[in-house]
Amino acid sequence: MVYHSSFVDEEGITKACGCPLLPLKSHIKGPAPVSDQDRTDVVDEAITFFRANVFFRNFDIQSSADILLIYLTFYINVALKRLEGCRTLAEGTKAIINLGLEKVPVPGEPGFPFAGLFALPGSQQEANLFRDYLKQIREETSGRLLSVAYRPNGTPNKWWLAFAKRKFMNIIVP
Repeated sequence: MVYHSSFVDEEGITKACGCPLLPLKSHIKGPAPVSDQDRTDVVDEAITFFRANVFFRNFDIQSSADILLIYLTFYINVALKRLEGCRTLAEGTKAIINLGLEKVPVPGEPGFPFAGLFALPGSQQEANLFRDYLKQIREETSGRLLSVAYRPNGTPNKWWLAFAKRKFMNIIVP
């Protein structure tokens, strides 16, 4: 059974492209509201559930937060693929920074992996808001992923990097 997001109460949460802009425990500047440091956010959920959810080819969506969880699971898969050849934390950090510098596509643009899940942006302003949110959440996910993909001594954690070989929802990672 797929693990779903616990963020089902969407009252007062801004949406863009049919996706809730959930609060993050983040110091990175962006449109996401700031969450309490002691509470679990969607990035924590995505990293915690990744190793179980990556095995599923189908994902039953129960709330719009599940759409964001699917996107983050795919992004973690892409990030692990980039980290696969990196033997030290320094190399991994460089690879993740390069991944973060890539252009972030939004629904309706070429390169967006889940065209059918997300609604098309209604305006350029909504597209920019969603792009900024995805960029912020990708940067936050990358930073937290490095702390689990590498041990404190800087060597790769094989129990995480082994999942780079998995295809999430039968999508081939570039």
